[in-house]
Amino acid sequence: MAEKITGNMLIAQSGGPTVVINQSLVGAVLEAKKHARIKGIYGSLFGVRGILEENFVDLGKETTATLMRVARTPSSALGSVRRKPSEEDCDIIFTVLQKYDIRYFFYIGGNDSAETTNILNENARKVGYDFHCFHIPKTIDNDLRENDHTPGYGSAARFVACAVMGDNLDNRALPGVKINIVMGRHAGFLTAAGTLARIFPGDGPHLVYCPEHPFSLERFLTDVDAVYKKTGRCIICASEGISDGKGEPIISRYTRETDSHGNIQLSGSGALGDLLATRIKTELKISRVRADTFGYLQRSFPGVVSEVDACEAFAVGQAAVRQATAGVRDGSITIVRKPGKTYGVEYRRVDISKVARQTRHMPGDFISKEGNDVTEAFIAYAKPLVGKLPEIAQLKTFPVRKK
Repeated sequence: MAEKITGNMLIAQSGGPTVVINQSLVGAVLEAKKHARIKGIYGSLFGVRGILEENFVDLGKETTATLMRVARTPSSALGSVRRKPSEEDCDIIFTVLQKYDIRYFFYIGGNDSAETTNILNENARKVGYDFHCFHIPKTIDNDLRENDHTPGYGSAARFVACAVMGDNLDNRALPGVKINIVMGRHAGFLTAAGTLARIFPGDGPHLVYCPEHPFSLERFLTDVDAVYKKTGRCIICASEGISDGKGEPIISRYTRETDSHGNIQLSGSGALGDLLATRIKTELKISRVRADTFGYLQRSFPGVVSEVDACEAFAVGQAAVRQATAGVRDGSITIVRKPGKTYGVEYRRVDISKVARQTRHMPGDFISKEGNDVTEAFIAYAKPLVGKLPEIAQLKTFPVRKK
């Protein structure tokens, strides 16, 4: 527990935007306004880049009405960045922090953003700069360690479930093979959410492939062939990060582009879907095969918001400020699900290093033994996070006797 200090606050957003990331921003800002130890409340535009460039906005001057409208607006209101600060960057950053008397720093983002927060926190200790440094969780991939789930996932999962539900209706009307490539570098939580679209017997997705299970193209073709011969159609959900038995992403054969944290660029290309579709057409001789890459549509789609996700995203922002103003020097806020049949969570602080950089995966009991579907354990886990989906119906199809 550090001594309580007085000074200004700086908050920023990093990594991929989400539908509810601004809920966390506004939750933190409104909470900060309640605490006398926090004087000015500044926002850094485009993450740590904004600190390096001294590109700040005064969030303390924003009205509550404006902030609440921003909270309900998708994507990163302050802009975002993918940048890992170097030692030289850190020298500049701490010069700027001292210049503006920043004593409270909050960074909203995923595991790479937690790594950046951890780097700044360790450098603050090294140079003897007294300030509170907190990571606020966010990621649609749902792959942050120490968390039951992360803000952004519930709404993105809802988008995927609704998209696959519509896709299934389309595929029933015009049967064929449809492939949906869903975000997920190391974790299949988002891809698995497509299974929430199953309402009636025979509904897709019929096959689901996540990064946690080695992907075999030969086994994939066998799976598709079996489903198609049985039902005359097949809907597939596959994570963009599906990898072979050596752990090499399938898509890496077609791109080597990486970001500043060393991650191979997976999104922004339809290459994986096209590859799988071409193999099905040529080897299974199925003529109607289509592929869509959901890509960035999953992150900031207006109107498809999980109420639980929005509330929890706001709450983690509040929790970070409360911890800091109570005298806790640093940490990452996590969401922990309470035991029992009734859904509920609590917010806990953990060391930033426990969340930084490393990712978590779907539990083994969420994935079928065959590696091409999910289990009821995943369905039970995901339903409260996504909320009630749109209602759909089917005709009873009473046959008319031929005359």
